[in-house]
Amino acid sequence: MTPSAGPATVIERIGRLTTNDPQLGLGPTGELRDAWLVMADGVIVAVGQGTAPATDERIDAAGRGVLPGFVDSHSHLVFAGDRADEFAARMAGTAYSAGGIRTTVAATRAASDAELLDGARRLRDEAARSGTTTIEIKSGYGLTPADEARSLQVAGELTSETTFLGAHVVPEEFEGRADEYVTQVCGPMLAACAPHARWVDAFCEEGAFDADQCREVLEAGRAAGLGLRLHANQLGPGPGVQLAVELGCASADHCTHLDEADVSALAGSDTVATFLPATDFSTRQPYPDARRLLDAGATVALAVNCNPGSSHTTSMPFCLGLAVRDLHMTIDEAVWAATAGGATALRRDDIGRLAPGRRADLILLDAPSPIHLVYRPGVALIALTIRAGTVAWSAPEPPERG
Repeated sequence: MTPSAGPATVIERIGRLTTNDPQLGLGPTGELRDAWLVMADGVIVAVGQGTAPATDERIDAAGRGVLPGFVDSHSHLVFAGDRADEFAARMAGTAYSAGGIRTTVAATRAASDAELLDGARRLRDEAARSGTTTIEIKSGYGLTPADEARSLQVAGELTSETTFLGAHVVPEEFEGRADEYVTQVCGPMLAACAPHARWVDAFCEEGAFDADQCREVLEAGRAAGLGLRLHANQLGPGPGVQLAVELGCASADHCTHLDEADVSALAGSDTVATFLPATDFSTRQPYPDARRLLDAGATVALAVNCNPGSSHTTSMPFCLGLAVRDLHMTIDEAVWAATAGGATALRRDDIGRLAPGRRADLILLDAPSPIHLVYRPGVALIALTIRAGTVAWSAPEPPERG
């Protein structure tokens, strides 16, 4: 075991340790049985099996499972207001459309910075209770240079993974003038937002922005030094996936309606196909067929897409259940997609895996293995969430630590 500068903690007697490193254990998830893990200074120092080494502190897993913290690569946490009535109407048969975003825009513009930060922090902490240790947060509910910039500043208080989404929907004041609004997004809005963002995104969809408009936004963002992401092929077939691959986007998100050319393009590229199954659940849209992409060799991720309109949840375990049942993924594939897959979608190699040198982001389950996250749907099975070696959340009766 490599010596560490600070105090070391071992988690011992782990029933199943999911490392996501095939060189460390069995299968693509690198599983170890009867395992231990040592962390110090916020990173993983060593993993192994059998008798654990002596350290400064010990956590007794008592046969429970440990896996990497969930990496949620798509969320919209900075908003104000409520769209519960819209959800109820949709459950009663009203079709989903992108237009409801404008309702949230009005409420967000009217909210104070403190109100936006309090709401986003509450959701970020709620996600930690479900095992999420890294979360990407987009703007997109301000849609003016000042409101988009402050949304990103709020997001930056909670995560380093911030995304400028000025091209979310055309605001009311630009009704019928979408190209003029895109010019503003690529000009003064981008100038105000780029210092506070790591990524740029656009909503490539009928009712939002077409391929040419999205291309203009993404290319302007890249020129400003931002990485590229894209909402693609959510509500129907379209050019989004092909555009994402052409521009080298880190991820194409939703990927609900794909033809064979889309599948081939994703499989032959570094663009991650990110599925957001809680959105399809909430909007009564068809679920993507993840099996097609996986069998073709594409890299996939799972994300929650927490937002007030189409996916008002922060629970990655809920998304795991949907992915296995309705997207036709195996449990191992779903767990990998929610951890290492999300890390890949964020172009991160320090998270999503539990191996020496990686950040100590992990979940201790109140169950023997990740199988139970799907096997026991709706049950709170996260006993401990650790972010960079520090407890981000613990159940009322946390595991014994000595």
